[in-house]
Amino acid sequence: MRNVQRQAFAGMLWTKQFYYYVVQDWLNGDPGYPPPPEQRKDGRNREWTHLYNADIISMPDKWEYPWFAAWDLAFHTIPLALIDPDFAKNQLYIFTKEWYMHPNGQIPAYEWNFSDVNPPVHAWGAWEVYKIEEKMYGHADRGFLEELFQKLSLYFTWWVNRKDVDGNNLFGGGFLGLDNIGVFDRSNLKISGASIEQSDGTSWMGMFCLNLLKMASELAKGESDSKVYDAMVSKYFQHFLLMAEALNKLGGDEINVWDNEDGFFHDIFHVPPNVLPGGNNAFSFSMKVRSMVGLIPLFAIETIDQETLDKHLDSDFKKRADWFLQNRQDLTKGENIYFDNTDSNLMEGGVAFSLVNPTRLRLVLKRMLDESEFFGPYGIRGLSKSHEPPNSYKLPFSIRTKSGNYIQPEVEYEPAESRFGLFGGNSNWRGPVWMPVNFLIIESLRKYHYCLGDNFKVECPTGSGNMMNLSEVAAEISHRLIKIFLPKDGQSQRPVYGATEKFQTDPNWNNYILFYEYFHGDNGAGIGASHQTGWTGVVAELIQQHGAYIAK
Repeated sequence: MRNVQRQAFAGMLWTKQFYYYVVQDWLNGDPGYPPPPEQRKDGRNREWTHLYNADIISMPDKWEYPWFAAWDLAFHTIPLALIDPDFAKNQLYIFTKEWYMHPNGQIPAYEWNFSDVNPPVHAWGAWEVYKIEEKMYGHADRGFLEELFQKLSLYFTWWVNRKDVDGNNLFGGGFLGLDNIGVFDRSNLKISGASIEQSDGTSWMGMFCLNLLKMASELAKGESDSKVYDAMVSKYFQHFLLMAEALNKLGGDEINVWDNEDGFFHDIFHVPPNVLPGGNNAFSFSMKVRSMVGLIPLFAIETIDQETLDKHLDSDFKKRADWFLQNRQDLTKGENIYFDNTDSNLMEGGVAFSLVNPTRLRLVLKRMLDESEFFGPYGIRGLSKSHEPPNSYKLPFSIRTKSGNYIQPEVEYEPAESRFGLFGGNSNWRGPVWMPVNFLIIESLRKYHYCLGDNFKVECPTGSGNMMNLSEVAAEISHRLIKIFLPKDGQSQRPVYGATEKFQTDPNWNNYILFYEYFHGDNGAGIGASHQTGWTGVVAELIQQHGAYIAK
């Protein structure tokens, strides 16, 4: 394992690159050369004329993807923080500087379209790096956390104002980095007037909200400005309750994002009038695809410990929280949200926030840990194997596109590269295992274990009769992910190299590990960019955590 971890760190260092891109210069063209075509000024990135990038940045893969990607970068900083926390902090800093962040508060996504929408994981990365450095050196960089909190609050406001189309705390965002996760290209529906309320869009925002709440509760421990951050804890506390109520209760007129019948979260598609054959009325329906979008609600889980509540959050926060508890019990009680006040017997004091209450958590985990669905031998798949042909999911009716043609889109399980040219051929979330979302699943399960304790157990795998607490489940998923890179028992071959004989058997190659973009959902073979150590590099942190777990 140490050899794998060492090479993962080396790959992270290798992917650093000087990145130079000045949008204004690109639009105007190079001096002394013929001017670019006029249509360039109406093309991509034209609204980012403030952007002036000239920094050393961690690339997804400087061979095949030699440009930054914002949500990739947040995952890069986790292993980087273990070997160079100053560089990790710098990477998070620069994306919130005025020559990166748009004046409206958006963080640029990636070169091909800065205006595209990535999952808002920057705050999560900042908190993780802050805690890693504190553990390494015994003291924390409060200035770093404070600056990131201020800037990321602007980014949060951008999301609230731009991606909650109907103002009901259910968020869209388009593809959100998951390419072909759904029935449609979610960034380009091609159906006039149609919209999607995304389980994952709302869940990413719930996670973002709790990340900022956690950061504010930490900053409230300061002596001079505790009252300011106390008020920010209250702000994000209220935001989160509204999002949780929306995800668990609303979702159109009568359609819920949470599906009681399926025991899972689904996207909701709003169909405008006259897009169905013979249909004149608008309506909404749940797209019953069991994919990663139904697992992302697990990521929004956070706690404030009793000491912080007692010593650092003043009476104003407690008064506001008590008001909500007494006057908005629709937001804090029952099946809508898992929210424990300080009298809870599930924690030893403190307060826990989650988009998924314990009852629904069991139902979601029953599917996630089913080996005939998400639970592969090498991690959690992006799409349930239950959608394997001939059981692929199809819409129950045809849809008329903007061109006037009727289509009946479908989703089917594909454990490796897409066999179809969907969405421009970039169709890789319909079965493979992706390291970053698996990492977040593991982290979330550990937080749930902290809240629910050893007595909360589930079958792992589903149907096996083997009961585990959630910390043990997290360790099992981590073990399966790490196995991708290790020789199989009694053999020299590694799952990551699949059927590539040279890499498996040639002594000049078989001990040099490539950290691929994603992995075959059934056999663990590496797929996609072969040097994308970037976010796959978080396996270095998984190895460190797994070693600590085994040592207990």
